[in-house]
This record gives sequence, structure tokens and C-alpha cells, in this order.
Amino acid sequence: MSAPEFLLPNWEAPDNVRAATSLRVGGVSQGNYAGFNLGDHVGDDPDAVAGNRRLLKGRLGLPAEPRWLAQVHGTDVLRVTGAAPDTPPEADAAWTDEPGQVLAILTADCLPVVFCNRAGTRIGIAHAGWRGLANGVLRATVEAMTADGLGHDQLLAWLGPAIGPDSFEVGTELLETFAAQLPGAEAAFKTHGHDKYLADLYDLARLELAGLGVGSVRGGGRDTFTETDAFFSHRRDGQGGVGKAGGTGRMATLAWLAVE
Repeated sequence: MSAPEFLLPNWEAPDNVRAATSLRVGGVSQGNYAGFNLGDHVGDDPDAVAGNRRLLKGRLGLPAEPRWLAQVHGTDVLRVTGAAPDTPPEADAAWTDEPGQVLAILTADCLPVVFCNRAGTRIGIAHAGWRGLANGVLRATVEAMTADGLGHDQLLAWLGPAIGPDSFEVGTELLETFAAQLPGAEAAFKTHGHDKYLADLYDLARLELAGLGVGSVRGGGRDTFTETDAFFSHRRDGQGGVGKAGGTGRMATLAWLAVE
């Protein structure tokens, strides 16, 4: 077993802001889930997932157990505070201003987005696949983090690894959905055969965040579908369904404020 590896953001965050996305390299999972699968809902051996989660905490030196969410491609944003509940709450985004709280989401093609403010006093994280983007999960996260009057321009965002713009084939309905609600969205879609398009999740997220006035957006440029050795991909490997041939694992994106 090799040691787990991580993708670290290159962004303008203050020194006390920590963030990382796990790669599939390392870990103890086998078969379709090899090796560093962190998803406990995809049919992998529960003992292997638990072992990988222990490796995750130790390798990153996390100050606490990650606050996992029950993700449903929705727009609910959880404010993380105090002790963790026994059961992960249903939400697709979270934020906190408490140092030491570790926010976490799981992805395997969907777009993870990490937020912080310029002062380094609050962080957020969002699970933004196409459903979440279309439903407004990024807007909901920004509004939750700035509900006390903080300017949107004080927020910074980093786009983690997602399915790339040359791999995400969609139909006309998705193009029409985004075009109806996000000005300029058509530019994020390239024709790809009859009534088919290639959609750029990164560009759609950048358009949304620019429209919200977020001060800086970095990241993007990876492709979970084609970078087989680095990433799990549900579209590439997960079409067989949970627990069946073709199932696949999940990467974790985490963010926390360092404890002084």
C-alpha cells in the first residue's frame, strides 16, 4: 500500500486556511474501489473505507473528524458548529467560522468548490455537479457565508477536480436549463453531434461566481474522466450501479481553519 496523495489548491487564501482534495492513489480499498476510496455509500467494504478515513485524518493532520454530509444534489447549506451529530445531515454545502472544524464533501465527477474570506475567519465548501449548479448551490453557499453583511468581493473560491469540458456529454435540455437562468451560459457548451453538447462545469461555475461578485476564483483544468490513475469517475466507471461491476469510489475535498 502506498501513501495517499492529495491535490492542494493554488489560490490566494490566508495561511491559516487549509484545503485539499484526495486522489485515488494509495489506501486499502480493492477492485473497482482501489485504492483511496473515502465514500461509505458506494458498495465498498466498510472496513476498507474506515481504514482509508483513518489514513486521511493522519496524513493531513486533521484537527478533528471530517463533518461528512448526506449529499443529495440539493442546495441546503449547513452551518457547522459544535459537536458532530451521530448521523451526517442532509446537505450539499457547509460553512463554518470555528477553527478546527473540518468540512468535507465527496465527489467523483461533480465539482467541489472551496470558499474562504480574505481575512481567513470563515470557510465554506459546496458539492456542485450539474444539478447543484443548476439549482443554485453556489449562490446558496455564498449567501449563507455573507448573511451578516460581508461583501461577496471578500470571498475567494477554488474549483477542485471535476469531469472536464471535453468529457461531459449532455443533451439539449441541460443547455436550455442553464441558458434560461445564467447569462452567457451558452458559451460553456460545445456542439458534439446531433442534439448533443460538451458542457464545461468549470466555466459554468465561474460564470455563476462572477455574477455573484466573488472576489477571486482559481482552480479548474483537471478531468476526472480522463485522468484514470488520479481520480475516481462515476461516468467512466460507475454506470454499473452501487455494489455492481462498474461501481467506483469517491474523492474527498476538505477545508478547515487551522487552530492557533
